[in-house]
Amino acid sequence: MMFTLAEVASLNDIQPTYRILKPWWDVFMDYLGLVMLMLAIFAMTMQITKDQVACLPCLEDPEEASGPKPHSFPQQTTQASSTASGAPVMTSAPLITKDMPDEVVHEIHVTHQHTSAMSEKYANQPQPTGVRTNLDFQQYVFINQICYHVALPWYSKYFPYLTLIHTLVLMVSSNFWFKYPKTSSKIEHFVSILGRCFESPWTTKALSETACEDSEENKQRLTGTPSAPKQVSLEGKDDGTNANSTTPMLGVKFSADKPMAEVPSSMTILDKKDGEQAKALFEKVRKFRAHVEDSDFIYKLYVAQTIVKTVKFILILSYTSTFLAKINFKHDCEPDIKQLTGYRKFFCTHNMAYMLNKLLISYMALILIYGMACLYSLFWVFRRPLKEYSFEKVREESSFSDIPDVKNDFAFLLHMVDQYDQLYSKRFGVFLSEVSENKLREISLNHEWTFEKLRQLVTRNVQDQQELHLFMLSGLPNAVFDLTDLEVLKLELIPEVRFSAKVSQMTSLQELHLCHCPAKVEQTGFAFLRDHLRCLHVKFTDVAEIPTWVYLLRSLRELNLIGNLSSENNKMIGLESMRDLRHLKTLCLKSNLTKMPTNITELSPHLIKLVVHNDGTKLLVLNSLKKMTSLIELELHTCELERIPHAIFSLTNLQELDLKSNNIRTIEEIISFQHLKRLTCLKLWHNKIITIPSSIGQVKSLEALHLSHNKLESLPPALFTLPKLRHLDVGHNSITILPPDVGLLHNLQHLAINSNKLEVLPKPLFRCNKLKVLCLGNNALTVLPEAVGQLVQLTQLELRGNCLDRLPAQLGNCRMLRRSGLVVEDHLFDALPVDVKESISQETPASFSSGL
Repeated sequence: MMFTLAEVASLNDIQPTYRILKPWWDVFMDYLGLVMLMLAIFAMTMQITKDQVACLPCLEDPEEASGPKPHSFPQQTTQASSTASGAPVMTSAPLITKDMPDEVVHEIHVTHQHTSAMSEKYANQPQPTGVRTNLDFQQYVFINQICYHVALPWYSKYFPYLTLIHTLVLMVSSNFWFKYPKTSSKIEHFVSILGRCFESPWTTKALSETACEDSEENKQRLTGTPSAPKQVSLEGKDDGTNANSTTPMLGVKFSADKPMAEVPSSMTILDKKDGEQAKALFEKVRKFRAHVEDSDFIYKLYVAQTIVKTVKFILILSYTSTFLAKINFKHDCEPDIKQLTGYRKFFCTHNMAYMLNKLLISYMALILIYGMACLYSLFWVFRRPLKEYSFEKVREESSFSDIPDVKNDFAFLLHMVDQYDQLYSKRFGVFLSEVSENKLREISLNHEWTFEKLRQLVTRNVQDQQELHLFMLSGLPNAVFDLTDLEVLKLELIPEVRFSAKVSQMTSLQELHLCHCPAKVEQTGFAFLRDHLRCLHVKFTDVAEIPTWVYLLRSLRELNLIGNLSSENNKMIGLESMRDLRHLKTLCLKSNLTKMPTNITELSPHLIKLVVHNDGTKLLVLNSLKKMTSLIELELHTCELERIPHAIFSLTNLQELDLKSNNIRTIEEIISFQHLKRLTCLKLWHNKIITIPSSIGQVKSLEALHLSHNKLESLPPALFTLPKLRHLDVGHNSITILPPDVGLLHNLQHLAINSNKLEVLPKPLFRCNKLKVLCLGNNALTVLPEAVGQLVQLTQLELRGNCLDRLPAQLGNCRMLRRSGLVVEDHLFDALPVDVKESISQETPASFSSGL
């Protein structure tokens, strides 16, 4: 069964896209293999159609010399011999009888003379030689067949087939790494990504921008024109990851980065579909790199197949050169067929010997060239480390100086691509650069988030300020800087926030929120933020993520730091010192502190509010608080405090103290608050306080006392001797009796005793005619006294959750009370007289303004 050349050539066929991974020597060896394959097939074709031997017997033995004789003429007539021309010559005298006539005798003599003359003429010619073998045609065919298999060397018969096998082995070895599953999958993926990176419009645009930047730099260098505004980098050291970005991190070192040339607008506009494809390519390259860089299997397989080809070349060359001399035209054959033919030895000729000899010489020449290419391939593989690849040249020629070097199989594949065309790796490097990815994000972001779209998202907060909240974008759109009336900007989970010089247009901006947003700022933009920003909220995971320029905002009034400020890292807070925050009034730390950071004492002369919200971590060391004598407000939430810290008693200017959500059980130290003459608000809610000491009556300055969500069962009479007390909240406790002394609180405006166990309200309570809010919900009250009508300023009354049967009609005397402020079951309200319901149901703005 025969096969065509095309079918054999398909063994060497690979996907056309794989050609970028075939260096010139592999391509050259493929062509050599194809030529050797054609040579083998040609030799096989010639051998099948032409290969044969022709044999004649050799008369060397006496037996053979005395073999059958040739036929002769009769002796009595003539003695004939053959001349050189094969003509018989008569040598005997003619026979003449007496009875012959004279004319006949004369004729015989004439004939004999003529014959003698002819005999003398041919006598000088050599005598014919040879032996008649008397072998017929079938016997010669049989002898030829026997001698073909006996006398002809095996290499002459099987040379084309060996050539075919060797060639196929070499061709399989050359492309094995493209076929082996463990490598072909990675190679196919790599070739696919490489092709898309090469053809991606973003690659062209990115390199074009680089060319524009280079030409701009050259123009500035030649003309001496000033470059673009320098950017400020508040970094102590360069991390080498983003040389083009203006990244203010730690330190106060000002440096000028490479200027950013203005790119034509047409160049920065990228089709949305192309942009999405480029984003996908960045992700694919990132994942492919992570998958391939951890292994060098492709490299090892390529080295192994090259070594196999080299060994195969040496083997072929060694034994082929030995058998070259065995292909001869003449052969002696001694088949064991004497009993059939009468001859023992035959002399044969191989009619294909000459052709096979020339083909073998050609094959050896091809193999020699092939082997030299194999040796060069090995030399290239081991000449330098192919498991490391540097984009140094690309970094020098482009603005993407952050393209990382790669290793292992990823590096090897790029080295192979370089042998095809270095432009591929250059364009591929664009998708390894974070700077390039950031530029793409910026262009796509600005294309999507236009000024009109951002304007629609601006809202007004509770302070009636214009506020914009951006969440999980890839960066900060440039159109934000055109919102000149914006007052509050909230940025959350945005990985790349960059404030350019255009931020100076936002003259109304006063409050900035950075929630897990690493922020970078240019020098001009920083100068604006330094002089105009009043409130800053920074939420982070680790303290090192706080931008260092935060500590240089000298006009800042309020700073909120929310994140990990553990004892190991809180030294970082003042790495650049907070002394430059000379106008800071409020500092809020929501973290897991175990002690107060010592560096915040630098703020003590001007800090008036300090907030520490822990996540349940116990705050042990508070001695540094003693130095912060200017504090007016202090909040210590969820700090696992068991007693009121003594350091607080040194804060002579303190007006409000909030110790919410701690583990305080006793407040015997409360008597020390009498020395804090300005203390007006004390919040001890959400603790475990069981009793209130009578010494609380010594804190005469108290105006508001919050003791809700504790374990109180009674209230001491001394509590009601506080003359200035206006706000009392003892809700969510276990109080059963409200002492009649509550009537002594003539300035009381807000009383919350909801969620307790009250059954009766004391009548003196209704002497507190300044009450505006009375919360009595979720108790055990059965009757609401009619004296409630004396509370003419009451605006909010909570009664829901009691055991009331009815409401007194005197509620109509509470002129400020409205339905929205009356929290009670609907059936109780419906049972009121119609005129009372109508009075309460009226809604007038005046009632709310005066009541609230």
